[in-house]
Amino acid sequence: MGALRAVPRPRETGGDVAVGLPRWVYLPAALGAFFVILPLVAMLLEIDWAHFVPLVTSESSRAALLLSLRTATASTVLCVLVGVPMALVLARSSFPGQSVLRSLVLLPLVLPPVVGGIALLYTFGRQGLLGQQLEAFGIRIAFTTTAVVLAQTFVALPFLVVSLEGALRTAGRRYETVAATLGARPTTVLRRVTLPLVLPGLVSGAVLAFARSLGEFGATLTFAGSLQGVTRTLPLEIYLQRETDPEAAVALSLLLVLVAALIVIGSSRRRAGGVL
Repeated sequence: MGALRAVPRPRETGGDVAVGLPRWVYLPAALGAFFVILPLVAMLLEIDWAHFVPLVTSESSRAALLLSLRTATASTVLCVLVGVPMALVLARSSFPGQSVLRSLVLLPLVLPPVVGGIALLYTFGRQGLLGQQLEAFGIRIAFTTTAVVLAQTFVALPFLVVSLEGALRTAGRRYETVAATLGARPTTVLRRVTLPLVLPGLVSGAVLAFARSLGEFGATLTFAGSLQGVTRTLPLEIYLQRETDPEAAVALSLLLVLVAALIVIGSSRRRAGGVL
């Protein structure tokens, strides 16, 4: 038998094996980053910096931004209230039709937002499935601020459910089983073990839901319309300004990018700092 060739051992750093990436991976990664960053740079180059502050602080711009922040916050709260139980049911239980239910819950991820707006209109509109009964009680939803919140919730809810369900499946059930064995009730296990264990996933899902709500356009326009101070969110204001004042549209687009970036960066720093 010939001599066996010695295989070099992987370099270890701090107890972890350091595995290098193939060099070819960096090329498509750089292309992807270039594809995302270049349009933002192009937008920055088009900004009229001398008039940037007046453009983004006009009455209509401030009203649209404040409305977007209020409705996105409200829709995120709704996503948490209903999305956490949905993720728990999908990740911690088994029942007939579960895969079908998961597919339906995640359907807004692939639906065009305008289709979601039409579906909401035929549900909560004046002649809709539930809208007729609500109108009898004097409750009107379509083309109100409530409609904005519902439209944002419809498109943002799957982001929270996907994030939290993935965190629940990754965490496993070992700690929950131990707590139940020690006599903890299901509600206690959920409150003291499950939710703290998947809190980073819950926060990430909430941040994604908020960011998606903040940028929602199609479903909002179809279901809520564009009434200044009532339903005209910042994306709708940008769309309208694009037709009459392109410079204002670019300035407001940058403002929306900055707000979204602050949200994402703030969430990332909290996770990196070990706060979560």
